[in-house]
Amino acid sequence: MAESDPKSWKTLNKDLERISTLEQAVAYVSRPLVAPGVGMAFMVLVGLIVASFTGISATTAIVIAAAVVGAYMALNIGANDVANNMGPAVGARAMTIGSALVVAAICETAGALLAGGDVVSTVSRGIISPETVAAPGVFIWAMFSALLAGALWINLATWIGAPVSTTHSIVGGVMGAGIAAAGFTAVNWPTMGAIVASWVISPVMGGVIAAIFLAFIKTRIIYTPDMMASARKWVPVLIGIMAGTFVAYLALKGFSKLIKIEMGTALLLGLVAGVVTTFAMRPVIARQSAGLENRKKALKDLFAIPLVLSAALLSFAHGANDVANAVGPLAAIVHAVQDGGMDDKVQIPLWVMLIGGVGLSVGLLLFGPKLINLVGNEITRLNAMRAYCVALSAAVTVIIASWLGLPVSSTHIAIGGIFGVGFFREWYHERMLGELRVDTESTPEQRRRRKVVRRSHFTTILAAWVITVPAAALLSAGLFWIFTTIWG
Repeated sequence: MAESDPKSWKTLNKDLERISTLEQAVAYVSRPLVAPGVGMAFMVLVGLIVASFTGISATTAIVIAAAVVGAYMALNIGANDVANNMGPAVGARAMTIGSALVVAAICETAGALLAGGDVVSTVSRGIISPETVAAPGVFIWAMFSALLAGALWINLATWIGAPVSTTHSIVGGVMGAGIAAAGFTAVNWPTMGAIVASWVISPVMGGVIAAIFLAFIKTRIIYTPDMMASARKWVPVLIGIMAGTFVAYLALKGFSKLIKIEMGTALLLGLVAGVVTTFAMRPVIARQSAGLENRKKALKDLFAIPLVLSAALLSFAHGANDVANAVGPLAAIVHAVQDGGMDDKVQIPLWVMLIGGVGLSVGLLLFGPKLINLVGNEITRLNAMRAYCVALSAAVTVIIASWLGLPVSSTHIAIGGIFGVGFFREWYHERMLGELRVDTESTPEQRRRRKVVRRSHFTTILAAWVITVPAAALLSAGLFWIFTTIWG
């Protein structure tokens, strides 16, 4: 009966359409909740695993809670900080976001587990004086508050699309908790002054060095009568500089856990690697450039592989160095609970390093694309040559800063390099080529759109950098007061 009734068929079709629409709506609404759900599951899993081998008691409860917060911090570092290494390569179209996520996850985890620092200062590199928070209970709550405050601040920065310094977030958290616990005299203000100075030093050094390399590429390769002939001469030299720089960078920063290498030895290793790579790359570049048109777009093929390798090496070094920011306070809490006190330096247990390394990669895979896209595409347009300059400036700046003893932030260096490349392009085209001459006929909006660097991102990121330490400090102090008021 229903089969021959047209009205029944129409009713059935309408019902099916409603069900299909409902399914689409549910899928649309639930899709943004998948990543937070997986992240929450990871944190719960960490808590269960830690509880399984520590047991659940009044003593170990704080360790379990700190492990969960440490996992939360690692997720946020992966979501925010790793974009600085992979963003330029993605923006230059040398890698897709998918391949960048996989490479970064592998390299970050390998760096954290193979070369991650095995010793961390319990007061985050002398930010607060140990004797002022010598009581184990006070110290544990201070570190717990600092860890949670740093994670919450980085989470907020990722949500608004601002790459911020992980190190500065933790430093601000430790400073705020230290002030709340023992007053302003607990803070090592000379160290804090050096950190404030790094707000200016890091991005300026990164931007200037990136601009210098871009100027060299423009004058020696791009704006020459025969670009391919110039590329065959200078691209091997540039790749050699990159290889030598990264060898020195990894010798100084990437393998500090495995072997201690002095600055002079690291520079010598870098020089040898640079010379060998330069001569080895000459026939390779000659082969790659054969048959290419004398156009700027053809040059990107010559920089693609070095750019991918540089992104991978930066991720490895980042995992080796910055994983301690995620798990340092956690390791200090574990040490204080187990030994009933605190020392100037503590060992980081392997299971704590695993939380940091795996959490960093999980956070990158779940939440990294947003910041990678912003760093690679939205601040300024990047091609292979510009992205190469940004990656190289990051490694060169860290080496120079280490030699001079200056505290710098890898996040600030990388973003500063991108801004440096963008502002240099504006200056170069306006002053040297006349492509951006200011005219009286165009409206302010038309002139603004001709700017290479997006000013809205510049002001947002700059504001986030300036307020990172005080914001994390205030948040940490508030959390410390809440925890000690409730639990004592």
